[in-house]
Amino acid sequence: MKRFLVGMMSFLLLAACNNPKPEETAETTPAATDSKPQPAEFADPKYTEIGKSGLASMSSGDVDGWSSNWADNIVWQWNNGDSVVGKAAVVKYWKDRRGSMIDSISFSNYIWLPLKVNQPQSTEQAGIWLLSWYAVNAKYKTGKRMMQWIHTAQHFDANDKIDRVVQYLDRVPINAAMAK
Repeated sequence: MKRFLVGMMSFLLLAACNNPKPEETAETTPAATDSKPQPAEFADPKYTEIGKSGLASMSSGDVDGWSSNWADNIVWQWNNGDSVVGKAAVVKYWKDRRGSMIDSISFSNYIWLPLKVNQPQSTEQAGIWLLSWYAVNAKYKTGKRMMQWIHTAQHFDANDKIDRVVQYLDRVPINAAMAK
């Protein structure tokens, strides 16, 4: 009797585990035409090349080359709330900074993430964003060095020009390197 019960339980257990899945119907299978875009997706790698080219220009001191990919209405904003508006003003800011304060600057250990934001999740703009993280090594005219990681988010307009930059950095090592 014991064997019979053990055999019967084994049979029931196997039968329960091998239930075939119900056939999918049109009601349970999403149609290919019903797919809506994800809130964000990877963007064209060409935006990474634009970012790399810009940092190479900045390293060489070529602010005009760096700014060639900026829109006339660019807004450059830092995490502390400071900002500069308009291409002429942003170019002047960086020419003054690069020419009179920074002796040399280099960027390394890049991470690039080009994104297409289809549905903004909060206050960000829809469209193409290039997110980047990199190490910065700058020597200031004071002779002091500044090294830190910087995160930059760049938004591209419909003409593939950068119209918004948000840069996250720590001002403390920058201020220390600028002090005489």
